[in-house]
Amino acid sequence: MREKIKNYKIKNYFKYYLKVKNMITSNELRQKYLDFFKAKGHSIIPSASLIPDNDPTVLFTTAGMHPLVPYLLGEKHPEGKRLTSFQKCIRTSDIEEVGDKTHHTFFEMLGNWSLGDYFKEKSIAMSWEFLTSPEWLNLDKNKIAVSVFAGDNDAPFDQEAFDIWKNKINISEKKIAKLPKKNNWWGLESGGPCGPDTEIFYWTGDANKIPDSFNDDNDLWVEIWNNVFMQYDKKDAGILEPLKQQNVDTGMGLERILAIVNNLADNYQTDLFKNIINKIEQLSNKKYGINEETNKAIRIIADHIKAAIFIIGDYKAITPSNTDRGYIVRRLIRRAIRFGKQLGINQTPWTNEIAKIVVNDYANIYFELQKNINFIISQLNDEEEKFSKTLENGLKQFENQKLKVKSISGQIAFDLYQTYGFPIEMTKELAKEDGIDVDEKGFWEYFKKHQELSRTASAGMFKGGLADASEETIKYHTTAHLMLAALKKVLGNHVAQKGSNITAERLRFDFLHNEKMSAEQLQQVESLVNQAIEQDLIVSCEEMTLDQARTIGATGVFDSKYGEKVKVYTISKGDNIFSKEICGGPHVNQVGILGKFKIKKEESSSAGVRRIKAVLE
Repeated sequence: MREKIKNYKIKNYFKYYLKVKNMITSNELRQKYLDFFKAKGHSIIPSASLIPDNDPTVLFTTAGMHPLVPYLLGEKHPEGKRLTSFQKCIRTSDIEEVGDKTHHTFFEMLGNWSLGDYFKEKSIAMSWEFLTSPEWLNLDKNKIAVSVFAGDNDAPFDQEAFDIWKNKINISEKKIAKLPKKNNWWGLESGGPCGPDTEIFYWTGDANKIPDSFNDDNDLWVEIWNNVFMQYDKKDAGILEPLKQQNVDTGMGLERILAIVNNLADNYQTDLFKNIINKIEQLSNKKYGINEETNKAIRIIADHIKAAIFIIGDYKAITPSNTDRGYIVRRLIRRAIRFGKQLGINQTPWTNEIAKIVVNDYANIYFELQKNINFIISQLNDEEEKFSKTLENGLKQFENQKLKVKSISGQIAFDLYQTYGFPIEMTKELAKEDGIDVDEKGFWEYFKKHQELSRTASAGMFKGGLADASEETIKYHTTAHLMLAALKKVLGNHVAQKGSNITAERLRFDFLHNEKMSAEQLQQVESLVNQAIEQDLIVSCEEMTLDQARTIGATGVFDSKYGEKVKVYTISKGDNIFSKEICGGPHVNQVGILGKFKIKKEESSSAGVRRIKAVLE
């Protein structure tokens, strides 16, 4: 009997070993995708920032097309008409859904684009080849179904896409669904490029029970790829005008396709989460897979902490706060902490342990995480300390209140927020678990009355830039470059600009730094700037690509323009280079005309961000 058990274990070990050995990793899948489209004439472009440049109506980059909007509208892209990338994304609409096997706040989108080059037929053919060719993903053709736009009063039925799938790819007509705009149309709410799409689905159920026809209501048909055919430009009034340049924008979620090619029913079983979940198991002494309640908590922690790390560690770092993007970061971290407590994680801090795993896992993909790891950890530690102090008392308060009332009033919800740091979403989630209602409308009334936070831009947050183009304002703009360079010299290279507001009378400048500056440090910054002014350094400008700017050591955000030429302003004299920064200008020609630089005030702007107000005398 003992020998039989031994042989059984050995047999199953080798079965498991072969399965793991044959699994494709996330790094391999990313590379396969890029290699395929590179072979098809596409230029590989890097991931853009999670903070979009071109759309102020959204908080985060939700798709690979966000940074490409100008080029989709006709602007010439320096890398050509065919592009491919993997793009880091954040979607906040499904935060409450995270906890199941497929939802994520942070995810990566594999994408390829045609900017006025190929259109529907080539796009569909390439997608089919990548998915089904033995050389690439080798998915079962019989398990694939598709959908196309059914047409409405705004735009016609996509007959062309339907015919390509039916006659060129030879998919059965029963597996081609004609669906309305809510299913098969893509565009941003704010308007701009849009059009019909065709979605590709894969059967994840029993391989012996593949349906003859496609029904998008059957959850076993999982969407894996979306090819958007941008034919229109949505104007302010909602009117659709044909685009002069027809484009293709595709997106395939890395987490989802990785699970499918490895025959996994749970995205969180892929290598994108394996090490994170192992660490959560160690911290909580709970095992993933034992029961669904534990699974949900572990998935939420893994997803939310990863998302927060990517937002904080981004080139345009966002820190936890009570406003706009910072509110999302705070909400993610605090929701993760609450589920950590539910799992029995009692040590403090602990989210930094997850951060180390995430940064290590992605170190060779997103270099900014490793560069900013100390900043990430300090922000997580601070937020965890703030929330952990009040979490237990807040939970007790919630439990006491729900015993007294049939629903949570707006005032109680606001008190939980104001006193214990509970976002309204957390109160709603706790209430839902106990089957009681929350007066959310009442909460927001108290919220507005006390003006404690704003989900949109507030007066204390500014976009930055010049108030005008006067001579004095231009002087202050050049001074901002000098001050940023001096701050880096005094405080370290983690310092990065977070915003500026420049007028003809003064300079206001926000920058990443976690501590109040000492009087000595402020004096050092002042001295460095004034020394540069006294030396009458020369301001020169040169146009170059981002790669060239990076090579010569220019500072700035390198991820948002994808090779587009930029202006690099250098402030120097001979071999003495004081500042070299990407900027749009304008600047003075020599800094000797600036006068004497004086810092009037240094204060906190938000968590992890300091603000300096300075003048030229």
